[in-house]
Amino acid sequence: MSPDLPRAAILNLLRGQRGDTIPCFGALSTIIEPALETRALPFHEIHRDVEKMVTAAASAHELYGWHSATLPTSLIVEAEAFGAVVDYRDDMPEAMWPLVPHAPFDAPQDVRVPRGDFARRGSIPLVCDALRQLKHRVGEKIVVGAWIAGPFTLGSYAIDLNTLLLDVKRAPQDVARALDIFADALIATANAYVDVGADFITIHEMGGSPGVLGPRAFGELILPRLQKIISTISVPTILSVCGNTNRAMHLLAQSGANAIHVEHTNDLKKSREILGRDVLLFGNLDPVRDIANGDAEKIRAAVEHCAPFVDAIMPGCDLYLQTPAENLRALLNATENLPQLQPPV
Repeated sequence: MSPDLPRAAILNLLRGQRGDTIPCFGALSTIIEPALETRALPFHEIHRDVEKMVTAAASAHELYGWHSATLPTSLIVEAEAFGAVVDYRDDMPEAMWPLVPHAPFDAPQDVRVPRGDFARRGSIPLVCDALRQLKHRVGEKIVVGAWIAGPFTLGSYAIDLNTLLLDVKRAPQDVARALDIFADALIATANAYVDVGADFITIHEMGGSPGVLGPRAFGELILPRLQKIISTISVPTILSVCGNTNRAMHLLAQSGANAIHVEHTNDLKKSREILGRDVLLFGNLDPVRDIANGDAEKIRAAVEHCAPFVDAIMPGCDLYLQTPAENLRALLNATENLPQLQPPV
């Protein structure tokens, strides 16, 4: 991929037009601590200040040439909008993700629809302002994406997790009702992000992945809500899932997402065989073992292992916050002008 045309190449790919080379970009967060240190930004400060949020999101591109920028800066935005109190880890000496120490709902049946426009609740308007500025800052050169939680992942933050997991089996109707409420809230959030310029939306169904809950629960409870969410989004969508999902690639394909993003535990050859060529497959470098703790040679080997089966090289999840800057540069070097090895559609 020409370094002068990363935006066009990735947008074409997201619309289903495979090129001659395989791009490398991120569907989730690509913020790393060395970049924040260069910009003099403590990680716990970037979630609540528009200017700092924008600078953090743009840093991987501006410092290292990364081909995408994404917001928000954490996965708890929608849970906060449902009333969760967030611990931003202000007292931690190193970068650590925000937490929700206590879920706002004790059980699925307690979930209530928030009053008013959901997209105006919590820090969602802050993220919208940041996305608008981020698009102005880097959007002519690279793609700017936004990510939302999947409905079950949102539930894992908003509902007592032990109760939620137990109720998947003992009270699935209550879980389904709560997931419907969450799906509507996520639709409002995603469309607010699209309205301010997001080029694509990633749905990060981390907790509700078939690799975590199992294919049956995913198919019955999660998939219909994902289909509803994805069907309402007017820009390309990426469904990002955790765990080994080889047994459920056919279900993931039914979500309607333009691309499926899998983590490093998947056997990519099997994933591709099951998925076929109609749906894009992104992944799946181990963000800790390969990218953060590897070296240039190991990163290149990991890229070469993935390349025959994927349409875009990606970390299998968020970049590890403590990823060395030189390793991110090594990943970009390993994927520069990487030839498309799969036969055309």
